[in-house]
Amino acid sequence: MATQENKAMSVLISSTLAFTVCFAVWMMFAVIGIPIKKQLGLSETEFGILAATPVLTGSLIRVPLGIWTDRYGGRIVLFVLMLLTVVPIWLIQYATEFWHFIVLGLFVGLAGGSFSVGTPYVARWFKKDRQGLAMGVFGAGNSGSAVNKFVAPALIAGAAGAWTVVPQVYAVAMLITAILFWLGSASDPAHLVQSKSNFGEQLKLLKDPKVLRYCQYYSVVFGGYVGLSLWMTKYYVQEYGFDMKLAALLAACFSLPGGVLRAIGGWMSDKYGAYKTTWWVMWVCWVAFFLLSYPQTDFIIKGVKGPQAFHIGLDSFWFTVLLFVVGVAMAIGKASVFKFISDDYGKNIGAVSGVVGLAGGLGGFILPIMFGALVDFTGVRSSCFMLLYGTVCVSLVWMHFSFRAESVVEGQRALATAATRT
Repeated sequence: MATQENKAMSVLISSTLAFTVCFAVWMMFAVIGIPIKKQLGLSETEFGILAATPVLTGSLIRVPLGIWTDRYGGRIVLFVLMLLTVVPIWLIQYATEFWHFIVLGLFVGLAGGSFSVGTPYVARWFKKDRQGLAMGVFGAGNSGSAVNKFVAPALIAGAAGAWTVVPQVYAVAMLITAILFWLGSASDPAHLVQSKSNFGEQLKLLKDPKVLRYCQYYSVVFGGYVGLSLWMTKYYVQEYGFDMKLAALLAACFSLPGGVLRAIGGWMSDKYGAYKTTWWVMWVCWVAFFLLSYPQTDFIIKGVKGPQAFHIGLDSFWFTVLLFVVGVAMAIGKASVFKFISDDYGKNIGAVSGVVGLAGGLGGFILPIMFGALVDFTGVRSSCFMLLYGTVCVSLVWMHFSFRAESVVEGQRALATAATRT
């Protein structure tokens, strides 16, 4: 008979595999959206809407999924969720109009809700001092975004440029993964939370300043990760003139560490604390986004020996290096934010993670649309990084003043307690 520790490891492995496949499916339009954009003659904004549509559903479903996980257990909820996406994924190959892709994308987006199921499901199998690492390992399933960038272009190339092969393969992969997850996972009645709260009551958590703050942090590290994962393949194609296969490979230099290294973020959060880890993540992103924001610029000055031409801008190598750094930082930040949640809301982690996941997912939905709108409006592709630079500034300012205020309050309480004792 399997021990509790063996069950925990089996749950972690099977859940991480399931989440990886779900995330790859969730991000599929990052690659197949490029030939679809050309096929339908879409604008940049319309491409952003197409790529972000699955993210919307995956975000909105996170809160109820978190509640159902608390009530019924993560095993049955995740298994059913995966099965529900198989048919919509398969039907994408038959879509011919923009609205066809939008409607099917909404159903496919259910796969993105798997995070709010797996996080509390996995966390409850481990002791508190190991929850950060366990959630980080599970969260490494974000690397499904990189898997999509490796697999989808290869499938399209193997099918002589026919993008329809991707939903065919992904539908079969989702079905097989759902079965493997069910066989490898387990249930424990002790993990169920007997709560009668509903969707509206869970949203009241947003009145809690801490929850609201964690939502903002997660909208940066996770929303930014999703937004850039959906946008970067096309960015490389248009900014540097690469073909889709090379563009997807370079974009994976951001997506892969942004997913795989999340486990390191969990370990760092356990060791150094969620606050210090998140603080340094934001600073790294702030510097990197500042450098990435500068557009390719050519100008001429009047020098002593006559006009001199200058060029300022990142070549593809340094651009990819900085993007890799951002991916690493966001991977760590995604784990550290959820360490905040496990520390402060251990008994209600499913509901709170659902709310915070909703905020992060909505960030991932809104950002690609804003990226496209900014490019259409300004004509500057690096405007997406300008937007992200601003969001990180908000996080840094909010962190500084909110935690400073909390430290003052805690200090006053400590002094009052000491005075009472004396």
